Formats: sequence, structure tokens, C-alpha cells
Amino acid sequence: MPRYRLTLEYDGSGYNGFQAQTDQPTVQGAVERAITAFCGETVRIAAAGRTDTGVHATGQVIGVDLEKAWPARTVMNALNAHMVEEAVSVLDCVEAEPDWHARFSATGRRYLYRILNRPGRPALDRGRVWHVRKPMDADAMQAAAQALVGLHDFTTFRDIACQSKSPLKTLDVARVSRVGDEVHLVFEARSFLHRQVRSMTGTLAEVGQGRWAVEDVAKALEAKDRAACGPVAPSDGLYLTGVSYEGLTQ
Repeated sequence: MPRYRLTLEYDGSGYNGFQAQTDQPTVQGAVERAITAFCGETVRIAAAGRTDTGVHATGQVIGVDLEKAWPARTVMNALNAHMVEEAVSVLDCVEAEPDWHARFSATGRRYLYRILNRPGRPALDRGRVWHVRKPMDADAMQAAAQALVGLHDFTTFRDIACQSKSPLKTLDVARVSRVGDEVHLVFEARSFLHRQVRSMTGTLAEVGQGRWAVEDVAKALEAKDRAACGPVAPSDGLYLTGVSYEGLTQ
């Protein structure tokens, strides 16, 4: 039974998250329906990350086992043909090793958060950025973000519905920069807690707007208390941009 590794891009605006749900539009549901339409098989795909409602991806990775050995290019083209009405696209497809797993083999995940920081609301990027009108100090946000890098107890930035066994995570990268009218936040880690990125982003945005001091982020982290977190950023601006595997970076 061949196993395939596929890289997906999707606009999460119209989906109730990645994970399949009864009577709700999801990315997983769209892909699995396309697989059935292509080859007649009913399968369950595995994903590197289960993105929330409204979250986008430019580098989501999934794995699927098929009964028949199809050329990888055929699988990619067929799925795209059956998803022309969906905001989901297969960017790449290769045959993977039998012991490879989209989630458990991953060694790192990378997220980008886009904040549109200008007075005028978005027209072309509506639903794809968080619009903040008040001027933001990206340098102050960058300075504050460094307190989050490393191994920490991220309870403060952990959603109350998080099912992870431990709040301990190692954040490898927290980078904030201004790109024209946008402020970009990039986070990299092996894995993240539920809504950790949106929680950290919302807190750093408080620094950017001058409501928090740079050192307040470190204090919030040290509090290990969800109540110490700033407002959680909306899902609109969040993108899963890449997943790393041993010897491979998507």
C-alpha cells in the first residue's frame, strides 16, 4: 500500500478548521471527498497540524495511503481537478517511506501571522490579515518576543481547551518585522499548544500599540497563568507556512 506526502495550500476563511466534522465544511473533508471521487477509496488522511477555523496554510503537509500505486503527479492533478470548487490546492505530491507520518515524523512547524497596520481596512486581503489601525512599533514587539524563545512553561499562552499533556514547549524562533504596511510575526517550534501562536501574537500586539511595556511579556510568561495573557489575535492573519522533517523542509 503506497503512502503519499502532499503539500497543501488553502484559504481557511470558509472552513470550520482542518479536522473533519459532521455537517461542517473542513479542509480534511474537502480533500477526502476528492480522494474518493478520484479513486473510489474512502480514506482518512493525517495532517502535520490541525489548523483552527479561519486559519490558512501555504505549507500544510498531509499523508494518505492508497490501495493502488498511482504516479504522484497523477494523484496531485486528480485531487486538484476534484477540488476546483474548494479553496484548497495540492502544491506537491511525492511517494513517502512506509514509516513516514505527516504528524509524528515532523521535526518542526513554522507559522506566519500577518497584521495589516494602516488606517484603511483591507479590501483584497479581507479575511487574510488582522487589521490594526493604530501604529505599531515592530521593533518593540521583536524585543519583547525574545523572552518567549527557548524551553518554557507556556501555560499563559495555552488555550483552556488545549489537550496537550504538558505546557512545556521549546520555541525556536520568534521574529517580528515590518514589511511595508504589514507587521509579520514568524514562530518556529517542533510543536505548539492549542492557540499558542494567536495568544502570543495578541500579547505582542499590546506591546506594539504601547499598552504593554517590553518587559511585560516576560512577566506574563513567568506568571504561568492564562489570565496574564493579552487578547487572543483573530484567526484571519494566521498561516501554517511550513513543516520540517528529517532531511526535508517543506
